Amino acid sequence: MRIQPSTIRARQKVGFLRGTVCLSDACTTSHTYDSVYFHPMRIHLLPPQLANQIAAGEVVERPSSVVKELLENSLDAGATHIEIDIEQGGARLIRVRDNGHGIQRDDLALALSRHATSKIQSFDDLMQVSTLGFRGEALPSISSVSRLTLTSRAGAAATQDSSAWQVQGDDVQAPPIPAAHPQGTTVEIRDLFYNTPARRKFLRSEKTEFSHLDEVVQRIALSRFDVDIILRHNQRAVQALRAGHSERDKERRVADIIGTPFLENALRIDFEAAGLRLWGWIGLPTFSRGQGDLQYFYMNGRIIRDKVVSHAIRQAYQDVLFHGRHPVFVLYLEMPAAEVDVNVHPTKHEVRFRESRLIHDFVFRTLRDALATTKAGQNVPASPSDTLLPHSTSLAEKNVQEPPPAFAWQSALPLPAPHQVREHMAVYAALHPQEAPSGGMRHGNGQEPPAHDASGSGAAPALGYAIAQLHGIYILAENAHGLILVDMHAAHERITYERMKTAQASAGIQSQPLLVPITVAVNERDAQRAEEHRALFSELGFDISRLGQETLAVRQVPTLLRDADIATLVRDVLADLHTLGSSSRIQENINTVMATLACHGSVRAHRKLTLPEMNHLLRDMEATERSGQCNHGRPTWVQLTLAELDKFFLRGR
Repeated sequence: MRIQPSTIRARQKVGFLRGTVCLSDACTTSHTYDSVYFHPMRIHLLPPQLANQIAAGEVVERPSSVVKELLENSLDAGATHIEIDIEQGGARLIRVRDNGHGIQRDDLALALSRHATSKIQSFDDLMQVSTLGFRGEALPSISSVSRLTLTSRAGAAATQDSSAWQVQGDDVQAPPIPAAHPQGTTVEIRDLFYNTPARRKFLRSEKTEFSHLDEVVQRIALSRFDVDIILRHNQRAVQALRAGHSERDKERRVADIIGTPFLENALRIDFEAAGLRLWGWIGLPTFSRGQGDLQYFYMNGRIIRDKVVSHAIRQAYQDVLFHGRHPVFVLYLEMPAAEVDVNVHPTKHEVRFRESRLIHDFVFRTLRDALATTKAGQNVPASPSDTLLPHSTSLAEKNVQEPPPAFAWQSALPLPAPHQVREHMAVYAALHPQEAPSGGMRHGNGQEPPAHDASGSGAAPALGYAIAQLHGIYILAENAHGLILVDMHAAHERITYERMKTAQASAGIQSQPLLVPITVAVNERDAQRAEEHRALFSELGFDISRLGQETLAVRQVPTLLRDADIATLVRDVLADLHTLGSSSRIQENINTVMATLACHGSVRAHRKLTLPEMNHLLRDMEATERSGQCNHGRPTWVQLTLAELDKFFLRGR
């Protein structure tokens, strides 16, 4: 009688089980139970094949998992050129060929044995792993669920024997046979999960499996710009990523994988401190997505998903990102290998930092400071049509400050509006005599608009000068590139909010004592943690003391949070201190209140502004951090260039 494990559990409840039970998909191991009640067998060693199949369940989830392991082995072998051939989404064939240092003849069979590796020698090596793979489980696990062929030729420096040799995964006891192969290694995987039908039936369609596989290749390609990677699917080239070492070569690969619009809406960062270096590209808040699918974070060349890093990035974007949106970034963290434990999970996606709070603060402050420098007018935001047009300009070329083109201005029309504009400009010039007219743009009447330049270079301001107000909502301004539209309420809201934050930082958080203390019920561990971090709570405006083993008393709270749910906030802060070693919840709540106050205290829609008032708002935007977005993450301004305006009217065609 053949009984499934689920049936075993069901019959245990009624105390009946008799017969022969098949516990594996391939039915290679059967166990006989002849008893009224279930009695487990005595402890015994698992057969090697079964042990490898169990390990395969952790390492080999789908074809993309196989490709990830094989690519990491190739990179660890020093490969500079890797070719990947896929058929039927990887279910039929996966072939990875590299030009690495290869495997010697006597080590080929050993490479297919569990826990056999060349990457670590002792426990000290495990404490500072510098390679992508090191467990020695990938090849034997893959071999246990597929038909594997391993062919390799070691470099001349490694051995006197320059011949290539080949072994089969299902017969590792057989001696290697000669083969024709250049220096490097080829791993060929056929019929994945052929002997585990339960796993094979869970594979998705060919298109879905290949999309997962392609994503893995792209993620690894972004980690090594110095390696050629070619991907073919069903004999058709899909990816042909060429190696490069220059900054422009790196940008080209990022553009090939993520897209040129990302680079055109990204900030290049490179910061180093305390033995840590963070570099890469972060997308502007206006270039966000509805899901976090374009987020790449690498630690010492290894792509990771870490809650400490994720929290730091979210916190850096919290003031500038629209709710429900996700930032786009490609970031690389370099740090001493001894300061991080990568031996946490078989897939090696999760890591454990020795100083998680240091990493969190370093990532957060680096990104926050980079985003704070994005003032309105510094980078021309991409218009919706930009994503549909071909781009040939790299990020490095974009950052070059070129002089604005000289435009041939049309003569003024015989309408009263231009005269009104000139009158307002004269008033503005009288109120701001330091902003003397300068050469550059000229109107048809020969008069020049007033210039404003803090650096004294004589250039017109980035946001130009106001010319009109549209429906009491938008400010229309003219700059060297064309037309600027500003949402005056959103812009003034950000300016007010940043000024409130600056005032709070200089004066400190104002607190008020409570007439009746608030008691907070927590567990004993959190109560102890609250005592340990009492100074931190005090800096944030709280006075917290311990009443009992599981009770806290809050006697003072920040003035801005007097109406907040204090008990829940305290518990959340203690949870963050336990998980991340730090917490920003109190400051985030204070910022939320200040953002609300700034929103209500800003200029409202449908309010008529004079030209001097509009120009003053534009100058404040140029001087305020994060003024490209309001407190809720919405954009505050947009640029329409003359080329885009010409397209609307079919000029030049």
